[in-house]
Amino acid sequence: MAKNLVIVESPAKWKTIEKFLGPDYKVVASMGHIRDLPQKSLGIDIENDFTPEYAISEDKEKTVNNLKKLAKAASKVWIATDEDREWEAIGWHLCHALNLDPKTTHRITFHEITKSAILASVENPKTLDLDLVDAQQARRLLDRLVWYKVSPVLWKKIRKWLSAGRVQSVAVKLIVEKEREIQAFKPEESWKISIQLDFWGKKFQAFFSKVEGKVKKLKSIEDTQKILATLIDDIKSIKEGKSKKDTIELSHKTSLDFKLEEAIKKDSKRSPGAPFTTSTLQQEWARKFGFGVKQTMMVAQKLYEGIDLGSGEREWLITYMRTDSVNLSKLAQDGAKDMITKTFWKEYHKNRSYTTKSAGAQEAHEAIRPTDLSRTPESLKNDLDPQQLKLYTLIWKRTLASQMQEAIVEVTTYHFSPSKSSNQTWTSKWEVIKFDGFMKLYIEWSDDEEEDSDDSGMLPAMTEGDVCEGKQITATQNFSRPPARFTEASLVKKLEWEGIGRPSTYAPTISTIIDRGYVEKSDKKHLHPTETAFTVTDFLQLYFAQMMEYKFTKSVEEDFDTIANGKQKYQTMLQKFWEGTLKKNLSEADEKAEKVVELVGTKCPDCGNDLIYKFSKAGKFIGCSGYPECKHIEQPKEEKDALDALRKKYEWKPCPDGIEWMVVVKTGRYGPFLASSEYPKVKWIGKIKSEKDEILEEILAAKWMLVDEETGEEMVVKGSRRWPFLAAKNYPDVKIAKNIPKEVWDELNAKLAEVDNETAA
Repeated sequence: MAKNLVIVESPAKWKTIEKFLGPDYKVVASMGHIRDLPQKSLGIDIENDFTPEYAISEDKEKTVNNLKKLAKAASKVWIATDEDREWEAIGWHLCHALNLDPKTTHRITFHEITKSAILASVENPKTLDLDLVDAQQARRLLDRLVWYKVSPVLWKKIRKWLSAGRVQSVAVKLIVEKEREIQAFKPEESWKISIQLDFWGKKFQAFFSKVEGKVKKLKSIEDTQKILATLIDDIKSIKEGKSKKDTIELSHKTSLDFKLEEAIKKDSKRSPGAPFTTSTLQQEWARKFGFGVKQTMMVAQKLYEGIDLGSGEREWLITYMRTDSVNLSKLAQDGAKDMITKTFWKEYHKNRSYTTKSAGAQEAHEAIRPTDLSRTPESLKNDLDPQQLKLYTLIWKRTLASQMQEAIVEVTTYHFSPSKSSNQTWTSKWEVIKFDGFMKLYIEWSDDEEEDSDDSGMLPAMTEGDVCEGKQITATQNFSRPPARFTEASLVKKLEWEGIGRPSTYAPTISTIIDRGYVEKSDKKHLHPTETAFTVTDFLQLYFAQMMEYKFTKSVEEDFDTIANGKQKYQTMLQKFWEGTLKKNLSEADEKAEKVVELVGTKCPDCGNDLIYKFSKAGKFIGCSGYPECKHIEQPKEEKDALDALRKKYEWKPCPDGIEWMVVVKTGRYGPFLASSEYPKVKWIGKIKSEKDEILEEILAAKWMLVDEETGEEMVVKGSRRWPFLAAKNYPDVKIAKNIPKEVWDELNAKLAEVDNETAA
């Protein structure tokens, strides 16, 4: 038995770390959390200073027993879980489960799985930071109090299977408030006038902007016509364009000259963004590729665990992906300098250090970056699946860009006045990149909706006093747009801005509110609140108002930080929250709140009572308010329509289990599924494929990939924990399997983008 036992959290790490440390060390994995509060009780002794009642998880008893034997046989035990509050607490739980003293047990941390980082951490061991442990305990216990105490109130007053959460409920509130803002929105009319100018054959656009040096906003057709009347003798010459524009074609006799009154040229600098934190990575990945934050973290985890080199050894690709720091180590900065100088020129490099704006950020951490910047995305094309390669490329480019020079953009602005109305100002703008700097490698995207552009086109070289000829005027009517619904990316940005939650909580929070039916994705992108979200948010806002305030939620995070810094006891914080807020709110809600009933708006056809919406584990349905005397039930219209569409698409085709039976659509606990017309006598059932799966199979079929070229075996798409692959229909009995080619993934992503654009339109 090795003298030293090193406990990590992930089984993907142990062989590589053990190789780095040598024969005196044995590395094992705890497989994540080993202790937690009980599932079927509160697990907090409120009257006894909020003492938690932890228990070994049932599925971890075997793991813990094995760790106990190994710890007893070892001379020294090292806790090597990841470096954040949650994993510090897991290390503390390990100490208690293994009868180790948390104050003396060696604790090591590292941001990357490299030999130098591992050996450096072993040479400089620490002990567990009990203040960080207490901060994590405070978070866990407070969240348990909210969930375990408030959720039963929702069950009693609204309906069963609802849940409340300290961060979850506030996130839903953000989405509900945004939806109400959209519903209350009243569009405002505005007009824009542009003219095509011609200077010695060079055509470009100028836009009306000012009168007498003051900005003039055109709010109606009348305002627009007044401006046009100063330029055109016969306003009746307005002709409606083919598009949603009013176009004025100037006759040959019309002379409309524009004089260049002022030409301004100035350089502006654009700086690169900081290296990625958890939240900025989630936002940028969603903006550029449309993936959700949960999927982002899953792919990032795979990059952190690295690629298999054989014999259990792995090569780790990125640093730890749960961080709110934008720091880069000296090693990373030097690596970036070498790579930038080698790939571009030395003029493109600029050493930069970034500071995290968040007061609670852990600056000892690093930003998310490649462990070795010389490992280019191109060198990993054969080792990563398409999603992993895209995410690695994004991280690699962002890290390098953060150490590059500013881009220098020359902005040229021309101000014209028409000869017929010299008190007016018409403006043309054009930008030219003089030095691309970091933009040669990376350009950050924005959450803002795409607006109409005032880009004038490339401007000709002109000097003040030059005269252009006006060719065609276009007046365009616009209406202000309602606020955009949140995407996962913009919701993460808002949560971070309000100080709600922490980077590690965003992905599970968004997944939770979608999975529990509070939020839907209306167009595969934007988050839309359900009726349940409105009902629950209004109830919580009425009876648990303080808990639902953004400032309160932010102050809770600040309390966690003070606990982590050793400036407050977690019991004091919990006592203040319980006695000052939650206990009183629970009492008032129980006494004053009436049962919430959601009326359908129609009467029961059997007894004449009101029909109401009801809910079960299988979903939403319509029932009679006279239940149990009247047992009338029916499906909501939207569910009927969705089911009818599925039946039209799938039913009355031959059943794969026998052509004498047909396929029908049935509904079960987990929603619609395909079955034989003789189900359950004939046991065949089929999954209703997603749109993505159907498009993927269409592409594969078109490329003749659903038949193995060598054996003629029929191939199907199979799923795995990492990504889908092609395999024989009877796999694994028939051991034929292969990866789906990159060209197929590229074509799939292009077609999905087309579908999203059509849906949005």
